[in-house]
Amino acid sequence: MFQPEVYIERRKILCDKIRSGLILLWGNDESPMNYPDNHYHFRQHSSFLYYFGIDVPSLAAIIDVDNQRQIIFGDDHTIDDIIWTGPQPTIAERAILSGIEETQPLVKLYTILREAQASRKVIHFLPPFRPENKIKLLRLLNIRPDEININASSELVKAVISQREIKSPEEISEIEKAVDLSVDMHLAAIKSARPGMTEAQVAAKVHEIALARNCQIAFPIIATINGQTLHNHSHHNILKEGDLFLLDAGAETQMHYAGDLSSTFPVSKSFTNIQKVIYQVSLKAHQAAVDTIAPNVRFLNVHLAACRSIAASMKELGMMKGDIDEAVAEGAHALFFPCGTGHMLGLDVHDMEDLGEVRVGYNGEQKSTQFGLKSLRLAKELLPGHVFTIEPGIYFIPELIDLWKSENKFEAFLNWNEIEKFRNFGGIRNEEDFLVTETGFRKLGKDKPKTIEEIEFLR
Repeated sequence: MFQPEVYIERRKILCDKIRSGLILLWGNDESPMNYPDNHYHFRQHSSFLYYFGIDVPSLAAIIDVDNQRQIIFGDDHTIDDIIWTGPQPTIAERAILSGIEETQPLVKLYTILREAQASRKVIHFLPPFRPENKIKLLRLLNIRPDEININASSELVKAVISQREIKSPEEISEIEKAVDLSVDMHLAAIKSARPGMTEAQVAAKVHEIALARNCQIAFPIIATINGQTLHNHSHHNILKEGDLFLLDAGAETQMHYAGDLSSTFPVSKSFTNIQKVIYQVSLKAHQAAVDTIAPNVRFLNVHLAACRSIAASMKELGMMKGDIDEAVAEGAHALFFPCGTGHMLGLDVHDMEDLGEVRVGYNGEQKSTQFGLKSLRLAKELLPGHVFTIEPGIYFIPELIDLWKSENKFEAFLNWNEIEKFRNFGGIRNEEDFLVTETGFRKLGKDKPKTIEEIEFLR
């Protein structure tokens, strides 16, 4: 945890934004894997962590803005629990570390919420994403699961986003720890992968680095020779000479801040000539995006800079034709880049997206419905304190190529004869994490090998 003063100040700012009513914040419960006592790895709710920092299951909290009262609800362990878990701090002892002096058993939450409803006090809550918290709202507030989103507090959602999106110095330090550890995870893969290994064996090397530091992975590891599949979590393939290997993996620190990096490297000791060509296209697009980062610049413009770079490079290679700006405006480049350039990063690897992608990444503005552009998670104006990823890629997806070719799609911009030569190429992505500052930006964490020369040296 951070010092108690950090959480006290965060809650004060939240109260200043909300001004009146009662704020209800849920922690997460244990989630059974296949029977009640066999749980998945516990992960606390990120907004609960942000305001209270207490990393144990089955808690809830109320902030009574009008009466300046803050309560954490939870039940202390009994001897039946302790024989399995060992001695644990009491809820009151944990609460003190968050700057909270009042605690009550969970059963008391029902009474307080019912009294608040009876007095017509506004009860602010965030839209829950876990089913057990939806059930709690049904039981405690009589709100049906299918009506929860319309009853969730837009005012609270906006307030939380406005706080959590601007990272404090202590948060940036934690994110950099995650990024540094993530770099080590990628180095392990780049150094160890060999023909004859399975993708699972490489993924295990990556996961080991995080576990050995008493940390976790921030998301399921993507470790694949089929990089054209954007989120490929299958690890059964055997690595062969001539393959490209794409790794997307990040660490989560003990305080649950995330890193998120991607690398692409040859299974052989060096890239083939054609792999070098496409790899350089991806690096050029990556740099075009990075060069566009600045305070008050929309991330949409950062994304479009990468798109134009990809389209221009593909035209040089004969795979695209016509006016580049028109091609990007129409979305023809999305054949090679059907996703977004990045997303916000923090306590969640896709930070705060449980609060709504449009609210977090677009400030409530309507998203595009255009193929490719509709997958952009972040488009709003960048502010000092924003942390996000930069990860444009080049993907040759045979099924997408076949579909668009059969539809004669974008004939003015796409040269199918040249594209067909690359249909089995795969995919390439490099990803780094960035912070917007008052005067510009900086890359977070230590350097990850990225150039062809750096990768081949390690191979």
